Amino acid sequence: MTDSIHVDVVYAGPLGQIRRKVEIAANSTVGDAIDASAILDEMSADFHAAGVGIFGSTATRSTRLRDGDRVELYRPLLADPKDSRRRRARARPKPQL
Repeated sequence: MTDSIHVDVVYAGPLGQIRRKVEIAANSTVGDAIDASAILDEMSADFHAAGVGIFGSTATRSTRLRDGDRVELYRPLLADPKDSRRRRARARPKPQL
């Protein structure tokens, strides 16, 4: 058994992507990986992640990691997807019968 694991910490924003590969202790958490990557240092001061995940599945900062995991930082939604769909549906022309 190894004493360390390798994980990626990623963020995709409107201006591009940030990806950091880190080597951390084998029993580390999502929060440990985020801290080790220093990825938050590259964000604006008012950035607050809306959530975190591992390969697209929701996680918490205390979730334990495995070798090869990809930790993802999620940004807040700018609009509610349901409201956006309703607006588009109302704007669509009604079909003629």
